[in-house]
Amino acid sequence: MADSFCPDCKRPTEVVFDHSAGDTVCSECGLVLEAHSIDETSEWRTFANESGDNDPVRVGGPSNPLLADGGLSTVISKPNGSSGDFLTSSLGRWQNRGANPDRSLIQAFKTIATMSDRLGLVATIKDRANEIYKKVEDQKPLRGRNQDAILAACLYIACRQEDKPRTVKEICSVANGATKKEIGRAKEYIVKQLEVEMGQSMEMGTIHAGDFLRRFCSHLGMSNQTVKAAQEAVQKSEELDIRRSPISIAAAVIYIITQLSDDKKLLKDISLATGVAEGTIRNSYKDLHPHASKLVPSWYAKKEDLKNLCSP
Repeated sequence: MADSFCPDCKRPTEVVFDHSAGDTVCSECGLVLEAHSIDETSEWRTFANESGDNDPVRVGGPSNPLLADGGLSTVISKPNGSSGDFLTSSLGRWQNRGANPDRSLIQAFKTIATMSDRLGLVATIKDRANEIYKKVEDQKPLRGRNQDAILAACLYIACRQEDKPRTVKEICSVANGATKKEIGRAKEYIVKQLEVEMGQSMEMGTIHAGDFLRRFCSHLGMSNQTVKAAQEAVQKSEELDIRRSPISIAAAVIYIITQLSDDKKLLKDISLATGVAEGTIRNSYKDLHPHASKLVPSWYAKKEDLKNLCSP
């Protein structure tokens, strides 16, 4: 209930909202103060056929400013997944006749959403990838190019810009068959096109080894204490002039830390979890080994243990 002035009672009284009729009624004298008002809130009745489905939501999705119609147009679905009867029906013919300029965009956004879900990415990254694809598609048609590689590259760039980077191999694993080489070429093409549009260099965000470390440690099932030691070691590694990729440094640090624990990890397991070749991990380890006393926290390992570290 809420208070409102009633002209019949000549004073502020409590009013009752009748949502079914759209009326605002005085609780004292029953006078209808406002009739047929529009309720702009969400509809929370359940319209499910099955009693077990208690989801009361019956509201549409949010509008999409990247689409010409805001993403609010209606698409007639195919009955039971069959296309034959649908295409020969009048509904199917009218559906195909309707020219939807956003048809390719909608399909691209669905693919990006699927890849994002498979990687467990947040909605902000998915939205950023959609924006990047829309800018590139508006600037120059993408016909003749590998669509899966373009979409995967948009997602890779979005992850970088949102400071949640993923490795190219991780992106490649959900890219519907697009290879690392194809995604790399698509990324260079997109960056070039966006830089031409902006008239300046495109900011991609800096990659650090710590951006990948916790996820790699989770894949390996490392304990909290070991993960904490690895995180401290990675932070200290940034102070060194180690000319290796952040992903390789993260993998090498994980190998060093795990070899000093009771739960040692095999090199092939680390390679599988990080996507870094075993030979690359070995070479990165050789570069980090002389600095092991500075990298490994003193609370985690003794100096004698550090001296016993051997090459993989």
